[in-house]
Amino acid sequence: MAGSSPAPSVPRLDHAAIGNGRVLALVSPRASIDWLCMPRFDSPSVFARLLDEQKGGTFRVLVGGEERHGSLAYLQNTNVSRVVIEAAEGSFEVLDFAPRIPDGFGVHAPIELVRLIRPLVGEPRIAVDFDPRPDWGRRPVQFVEEDRGVRVIGGTHPLSLVTNLPIAWLLGRRAFPLTGPTWFVLRWGARDERPNLAQIEHDLDRTVRGWRTWAKTCALPHFAPELVLRSALCLVLHASQDTGAIIASATTSIPEAMGTERTWDYRYCWLRDSAFVVEALRRLSHLNEGERFVHYLRTIVDSGPLQPVYGIGGERELPEEFLPHLAGFGGNGHVRIGNAACSQQQHDLMGEVVLCLETLLTDPRIVHEHPESYLRLIDDLVERAIAAAETPDTGIWEFRTLFKQYTFSQAMCWVAAHRGEQVARRFGLSAKAERWGAAAERLRARVLDRGFSRELGFFTQALDGQHADASNLLLPSIGLIDARDPRFVSTVRAYEKLLVVDGAMLRYRHPDDFGETESAFTMCSFWWAEALALMGELDRAIEIFERTASFANPVGLFSEDVDPKTRALLGNFPQAYTHVGLLHAATTLGELRGARDGRVRAWV
Repeated sequence: MAGSSPAPSVPRLDHAAIGNGRVLALVSPRASIDWLCMPRFDSPSVFARLLDEQKGGTFRVLVGGEERHGSLAYLQNTNVSRVVIEAAEGSFEVLDFAPRIPDGFGVHAPIELVRLIRPLVGEPRIAVDFDPRPDWGRRPVQFVEEDRGVRVIGGTHPLSLVTNLPIAWLLGRRAFPLTGPTWFVLRWGARDERPNLAQIEHDLDRTVRGWRTWAKTCALPHFAPELVLRSALCLVLHASQDTGAIIASATTSIPEAMGTERTWDYRYCWLRDSAFVVEALRRLSHLNEGERFVHYLRTIVDSGPLQPVYGIGGERELPEEFLPHLAGFGGNGHVRIGNAACSQQQHDLMGEVVLCLETLLTDPRIVHEHPESYLRLIDDLVERAIAAAETPDTGIWEFRTLFKQYTFSQAMCWVAAHRGEQVARRFGLSAKAERWGAAAERLRARVLDRGFSRELGFFTQALDGQHADASNLLLPSIGLIDARDPRFVSTVRAYEKLLVVDGAMLRYRHPDDFGETESAFTMCSFWWAEALALMGELDRAIEIFERTASFANPVGLFSEDVDPKTRALLGNFPQAYTHVGLLHAATTLGELRGARDGRVRAWV
């Protein structure tokens, strides 16, 4: 519990995320791969040093027997990372990537990670520490030498590492002079063909070109375009090439606050988060991720009652388990895999998914040969939302025991009925449109009457409630109320007093299932900036946006939370939801600033 013991120190989340839709790894400025799960994002770990320095496993480059801090950056407009390290005998670079090679209208993305180490100046002496710990380090590891590589035995399936480095040097961590390129290919299972340096460099070139081609097709806003592009590139890493599922984050158990048990496993597909990601990418003219997600959605809706979160393959059961043998992030403990939110009732999710489906269905760039499949999904979700609005739920913040009729959940049930009505009218379903429209009017009136406290002067967390909740900052964005309405303006003013700590906005301040919350949920500050912009306070909105954007790590990535006082990144990393918040806020601010400053014409 918070405050029960001194909080451990906070390690730096200064990593770059690399991947290809099947692989998602974290690389540090010390040229160490500190996080990787295979063969799926939600599989057991191969490298998990983020959660235990000694037992988690890593893949690192050593100078003089030690790690050396280098300069980490992305190759421009890619998800390929580059670390440059200076040594006494010279300098070298480490390039890390997961091959993502254009192939017709798709991409070839093997379950594979590539490291390429190249000398830049001189002949620096290095050693390589390849220390995989499959299955969260719970099993003994064996290395079986093969031609030009090793097999790693210890997980559910063998890993293979192929390299041009002598195997004795690799397994013995022997120092050697880097006289030319040294490469490694880590693959799930065996590889049929043995690569060579020319193939490695060819795959690197094609991967770089592929990412840059993808970046060229982004419709970027005039405001903060570089930040938006990095967020978009990060979001794509969270989308599964195989199933269309979109995960919330790469990691598990990075705590919301140090010294607490607020540790969650975010390597799964939340329908809410996924819908937000799909809309964020759609605003940038990327539609493929949304279409794949709808395919995933059709599968899970047919599998049984709707739930908030699923496995990447549509798994419904995600039992929680603690791993006490791991020290936890910065020694925090409480390493948890699985997520009990799969069994919760969160009534907002129908609205978010209907929003996602409605925008894709009505986007003129997409040709729908069978729109009836969308209509069946929308029909099902609207009916569920109307029924769910009459009962309490656990809300967007996934309270485990606090069941109420949460204002945001009620608002999103209204969204489902309101957007459902619009879709029904578009397709000539007049009877449904009338019934859903009547339900929408009833739900909106309920939110405005019981969700807003005239005594307190703000929208409350629950109907007839008393607590502030930052999720209500989205009410104008979803169309329930105008941002200039006095009720919303007074809500923002109140939240600035009640929820903002050192310039960052918390989700809420009252005790929850685990005590009092301490960290700021970074996305809420982006919501705050967007709300101010919609209210007409554009200059102040830009100020809030820029302060929040400064919470990013040196390569432009955000975690879920930030400590308002120290600005330390906390919570799972990188967090898709936070990057969605940046992208939406930047797009809105860009549009409004462009209109204000006359930047709505060509060539301006």
